[in-house]
Amino acid sequence: MLPQVRVEELLGEELSDLKLKVMSGEQHLDNLITHPRVQKPGLAFAGYYAYIKPGRVQIVGESELEYLRTVPAAERRKRFAHIASLPIPVIVVTKGLAPLPDLLEECRGRQLPLLSSKALSSEVIKRLSFYLEDHLVPSTRIHGVLLDIYGLGVLIIGTSGVGKSEAALDLITRGHSLVSDDRVTIKRYPNGELIGFSEQPLRHHMELRGLGIVNVKDLFGLASVRDRRAIDLVVELEPWQEGKVYDRLGLDESVYQILETPCPYIRMPVSLGRNVANLVEIAARNHVLKLQGTHSAREFARKLEAQLERNRKTKSRR
Repeated sequence: MLPQVRVEELLGEELSDLKLKVMSGEQHLDNLITHPRVQKPGLAFAGYYAYIKPGRVQIVGESELEYLRTVPAAERRKRFAHIASLPIPVIVVTKGLAPLPDLLEECRGRQLPLLSSKALSSEVIKRLSFYLEDHLVPSTRIHGVLLDIYGLGVLIIGTSGVGKSEAALDLITRGHSLVSDDRVTIKRYPNGELIGFSEQPLRHHMELRGLGIVNVKDLFGLASVRDRRAIDLVVELEPWQEGKVYDRLGLDESVYQILETPCPYIRMPVSLGRNVANLVEIAARNHVLKLQGTHSAREFARKLEAQLERNRKTKSRR
């Protein structure tokens, strides 16, 4: 199911600065907004209705109202009736302007939500666009821990009890930052970035077996937490299995799919005596080197191949 926002959600705390007021359509505030881009229906008011796209918030400002006053009343009512019959979820009038009486009458007659804000059109467009983009992008939740390590977003996943939170706590004591523990909410934005964060009330908290819930920010200070982070690397911790083949050179590069987006992925076996936090930190450092163009495993393999080639040539001369 694609993300959707109900009109009534625009009246919540996040957009309280716009001071949106309901002027009509109280019974249909459950109308669904399905597109993050808002639009101004100027062309539709001029009679070009194909411009109106379903699921978008329609913004009516001073310029639209001034134009409508120049349109003959009968033609204006006809256009209002056509627009109100289209699959639009809500109309927002800005700058504290009073909607034209026939527009208000048409909206009330069709129970189409009509909202009013005292903010300028530019501010309403900016705030609504930001809000809708943040709420209408694809999202998911993953059981794991997300940390900021050397400026990289490292997502640690694995089965319950494998030691994700303990390793994360060790990394925090080394100066790295917690983004989310236990349940990471991830959104994929139009630029392809995967942004992870923690929802309230879990934000800045960790669950440690034997200790319970701890507040990382209170324990380690403001620098120990981040509100959100792009995910750059996924590390999966799994119990060491005797006889299982693990990558020993690092030449095999795997990816982990999150919201149909591939992320660099490392599978890391965990056993008694292994310093998991240290290994995750090294994995992050190594990934930074790869991003800078230095691939240690490939460089090692290249040197090894060159050495073997020299040995073959030496033997062939004998």
